[in-house]
Amino acid sequence: MRSIAAAVSFFTLWLISLAICTVAQTAVLDTEGQPLESGVEYYVLPAITDVAGGLTLINRNNSCPLYVGQEPMTRPVVSPGFPVVFKPYANNGETIIRESRDLTVTFQAITTCIQSNAWRVGEEDPETGRRFIVTGGEPDYFAIQSNRGDYNFVWCPTESCPTCDRPRCGSAGILIQNDQAFLALDGPAFPFQFRRV
Repeated sequence: MRSIAAAVSFFTLWLISLAICTVAQTAVLDTEGQPLESGVEYYVLPAITDVAGGLTLINRNNSCPLYVGQEPMTRPVVSPGFPVVFKPYANNGETIIRESRDLTVTFQAITTCIQSNAWRVGEEDPETGRRFIVTGGEPDYFAIQSNRGDYNFVWCPTESCPTCDRPRCGSAGILIQNDQAFLALDGPAFPFQFRRV
C-alpha cells in the first residue's frame, strides 16, 4: 500500500513539474501578437521588410526532394509563399507553440513530388559546408527561438532525442545559389515572423 502511495505521489509531482515547465516557456507570437497554435496555418515571412517573400518550396535539381527556400522579391506584390503548420513534439494536450521546444514544420501545399512536405535536414553543400533544409522522408524536429522581437529556426533536437549523441546543431539562415534563396543551417540566423493565414 505504501509503494502505491509513493508511486502516486511521484506521478503527481512529475505532472506538476511538467505543467510548470510548459507554463514557464514563452509562447511564440504571430504578427498580431497572438500565440502560435498547433495545426493552424501560418506564413513564414522575413522580419526585415523589403528583403524577399515568404518561405516556399524550390525545385533545386529538377527532381524530388523539394528544398525549403524563399520567394524572390517581385514588385509590386511580394508572395507570402506557402503556409506551414507546426506540431510540437511533446503534445501533452497543449495547442500553443512555445519557444525552444521541439516541433515539426510542414508546408500545406500540393506538389508533383509524392512525399511529405515536412522539413528535415538535408545534404551538406560542399562549397559552403552549410546543410540545406529539404522536405520528404521522416521529419526532423526544429525549434523557434526569440531574437530581439523576431524569431529564428534552429535545429538541435533535445526533447525528441534526449539520449542521442550531441548533434551538430545549427541556426537556419538564407543561402543564395544560382539566384535562388535556400534555407540552410550553419550560417547567420535569418529573422522571421509568422502571419496567420
